Amino acid sequence: METKVIQINPRSKNITEGKSRAPNRSMYYAMGYQEGDFKKPMVGVANGHSTITPCNSGLQKLADAAVAGIEEAGGNAQIFGTPTISDGMAMGTEGMKYSLVSREVISDCIETCVQGQWMDGVLVVGGCDKNMPGGLMGMLRANVPAIYVYGGTILPGRYQGRDLNIVSVFEAVGENAAGRMSDHDLLEIERRAITGTGSCGGMYTANTMSSAFEALGISLAYSSTMANPHDEKMNSAKESAKVLIEAIKKDIKPRDIVTRKSIENAVAVIMATGGSTNAVLHFLAIAHAAGVEWSIDDFERVRKKVPVLCDLKPSGKYLAVDLHRAGGIPQVMKMLLKAGLLHGDCLTITGQTIAEVLKDVPDTPPAGQDVIRPIDQPMYTEGHLAILKGNLSPEGAVAKITGLSNPVMTGPARVFDDEQSALAAILAGKIVAGDVMVLRYLGPKGGPGMPEMLAPTGALIGAGLGESVGLITDGRFSGGTWGMVVGHVAPEAAAGGTIAFIQEGDSITIDAHKLLLQLNVPDAEIEKRRAAWTAPQPRYTRGVLAKFAFNASTASKGAVLDDYC
Repeated sequence: METKVIQINPRSKNITEGKSRAPNRSMYYAMGYQEGDFKKPMVGVANGHSTITPCNSGLQKLADAAVAGIEEAGGNAQIFGTPTISDGMAMGTEGMKYSLVSREVISDCIETCVQGQWMDGVLVVGGCDKNMPGGLMGMLRANVPAIYVYGGTILPGRYQGRDLNIVSVFEAVGENAAGRMSDHDLLEIERRAITGTGSCGGMYTANTMSSAFEALGISLAYSSTMANPHDEKMNSAKESAKVLIEAIKKDIKPRDIVTRKSIENAVAVIMATGGSTNAVLHFLAIAHAAGVEWSIDDFERVRKKVPVLCDLKPSGKYLAVDLHRAGGIPQVMKMLLKAGLLHGDCLTITGQTIAEVLKDVPDTPPAGQDVIRPIDQPMYTEGHLAILKGNLSPEGAVAKITGLSNPVMTGPARVFDDEQSALAAILAGKIVAGDVMVLRYLGPKGGPGMPEMLAPTGALIGAGLGESVGLITDGRFSGGTWGMVVGHVAPEAAAGGTIAFIQEGDSITIDAHKLLLQLNVPDAEIEKRRAAWTAPQPRYTRGVLAKFAFNASTASKGAVLDDYC
């Protein structure tokens, strides 16, 4: 196919001008470039393909489609790799500590390659949870025209007449330990839950972040809920590449798109779809990378005015593929826009505004489905990600309060300084209704790496204790978690937060109505314990975990590594 020559971006002039022209061009000739190629934009393709996880094992075809789209539109594709960690595989192990770390590694990879090679634009292809915030943070730091291509969701498994996904397995472990499921059924669920390529199927972290990126305008409409095995996902990747070439012509950059108003749009969609608690941490970090003023209190501000419209797992019934069939994120956004809950004037990577992108989307959801509720008949009248404060979390903590009949409890503390002993106590039947489990020294510095707690929370659900046992932690939760749980407690235990001073049997109150997380111990006693406390020695003194622990900010600022102010 004949390609058109477009005006070269000024960033590429170092290839064609100046005394270093011949040596620079020689390196490109070695890769098959021709004379005419130096008049085309150099476009990076940050490819997260790997055979580590199903989330990323289907990305190569999308990267290939993107390369074809770039070349057809008159650009030169420059492919480089980014790593991934599978949260689902690492969950409950020491490897989980590397998950949040990988967000920073991915962002560093993208910034380094784009800036080091002076690329005119970049298309990022990713699947698993941290691929997306890491990718966008790198795009924002480099700030050349950029677009995100999500790898797509997985198709559901099936057993005994019900859909399965990764969380089905963790909850089945708890049911089996509680004697509510046979070994045979547990094995069958384990075998059938994951059907092929794509990211975990509910409104867990990967699909939450992809939906939010579509709402931001940094990904194409409808792309966030497509299934990886379907042809439309590959077609969307190719179209994304062509849109990026147009954005390079127009010089539309990520920081033109990611603004305070567009972040508010993204958070509104996260609330409306019942998204992951991890979105709080990641959007604090994304705002930091964009240089946008956005605090943890802004999530609470948005929550109070945006209803939950979608009945999606983990606390609901449906998966991302069901949402896609019902109209996808554009349908949700159009309803929010019509209700005055979205900023329609925000710019997207296409050059259109959000309102222009949504112009032909119906104002109301299609009849005959209940995945997306009408805005006057929501699942919940307010959003589900509540920011709790109190003497246990003066900087804030994050609670997911949907699916609970009563998100208020006071109970005795059951204290654990690691995840493994807490899980063992649940599986051994040592945790009973009314207990409040405390899992600490698992924050950004203490973990280090702020691991997710899907293994213990899944075990609680499986044991039938999801609403009757509380769990608070300075670590994180999987997007698949639901129940009476509060994470991101800040300051964390390793930094001398009050969570470090809780003793076995202390009374703790979790009250999502009052937005309260309280240790019911006199202030004088807390100060006495504080004075007697000694910070633990770092668990790692070399390597990437040590670097993360040393540099990580508090969770209330996104656990970023470059908060030097």
